[in-house]
Amino acid sequence: MGKNGSVERRTVLKAAGATLATAGLAATTGCGGDSGGSGDGTVEIRFAWWGAEERAKRINQSIKLFEKKYPKIKVKTDFQDYVAFWEKFQTQAAGGNPPDVFQNAVAFLRKYDKRSVLLDLKSQVDAGNLSLKNFRAGVEKVGEVDGKLLGIPVGSNTMSLVVDEKVFEKAGIKPEQGWTWDEYFGALKKIHDTQKVAGDTGYFGIMYLYDLCLRQNGKAFFTEDGLGFDEADLTEWWQDGYNRVKAGIVTDPKKVEQLKPKSALASGDAASEFTWDNFTVRYATEGDSTYGLAPIPTTDGKETGQYLGSLMLSGFARTEHPKEVAQFIDFMVHDPEVGKVMGYDRGILSTTEQFDAYKPADAPNQAIAKYEEDVAAAGLLGTITPHPSGADTVEAAFLRIASDMSTGKTKVSDAVKQFFSEAKTALAA
Repeated sequence: MGKNGSVERRTVLKAAGATLATAGLAATTGCGGDSGGSGDGTVEIRFAWWGAEERAKRINQSIKLFEKKYPKIKVKTDFQDYVAFWEKFQTQAAGGNPPDVFQNAVAFLRKYDKRSVLLDLKSQVDAGNLSLKNFRAGVEKVGEVDGKLLGIPVGSNTMSLVVDEKVFEKAGIKPEQGWTWDEYFGALKKIHDTQKVAGDTGYFGIMYLYDLCLRQNGKAFFTEDGLGFDEADLTEWWQDGYNRVKAGIVTDPKKVEQLKPKSALASGDAASEFTWDNFTVRYATEGDSTYGLAPIPTTDGKETGQYLGSLMLSGFARTEHPKEVAQFIDFMVHDPEVGKVMGYDRGILSTTEQFDAYKPADAPNQAIAKYEEDVAAAGLLGTITPHPSGADTVEAAFLRIASDMSTGKTKVSDAVKQFFSEAKTALAA
């Protein structure tokens, strides 16, 4: 995800809603593509990921360390931005020729497991080629789906609230663990009234934040096979958001769009923004203020609904080299030197070996690490909400329709009906 993660995420969500034309893999599909072995016993595996140039440099450096330890395994690499990666992957998967190992995310696990694309790594754990020891705060559970192990986390993140510390201080507001949504929205109004700036950049369109709010109330955004809330729930969430936009408490959505890829928080057009904690390094480089991580508001003064999410490494179900794939994944998530090279580019390092080996020198990354440690120590972390097949398309629809609603293009009632209609179609595919 890296420091350009927020931009990555906005970009992919526009593309993720596109209808997927790829069908399931046929039984006669070929295996492993161009990967294979040579006469001297050397094996080649293909590894693909998405991200910016900086991530590519770090990963390529890590691969050199791997090939030094495993001279009989050569790694052929491929990377694009998020949108191009998934477009290419869909084509490769449909043709039976995806990479042997690739970067993955929770929204895609059931989708590609359903199409028999993902390798169940449990057999490689049993064989001793892949270790599940020393993962932080149970983050290894993120890759488990329906009894299968479909992905191994490389880093962790959790939803957070980023605040402009100078604005909050001038308004006399000090966020504390256990504050409620009423207190948060009251703080936004106070900031608007006293500091003449909007309090938030647009919380109501963030699917993962709404999931936390639902979890606080005994529900969730997703169940294993559908949505875990109803139209009345979403109507209340979006109507409240729309009202706050009109009152000036939330930044004008048109202004937010004009500022992209810069955040309205960094530009000084809002005092807070909800985002994944590992994305927060962007604000220090984009903005002129000082920014800090504040607790997620609660419903009952205690539960935040938070959990650890993660980027993962997955394998191709019909790779010709499952052992080598497992050894590569194991090295990339456990080797301390890789931890030092990668840093927090893909989130807080997921294993204790790598987490202990990398000591961030800059304040933003130090703050991110402390935030996750504090959240875990407070006992706030639960189990990640299941993501059914089609979750990526549902998330894209949520963001797009929320944007149309907030700008007045669509009435709240119509927006809710449209979302449930599109979600039903996506989840039935």
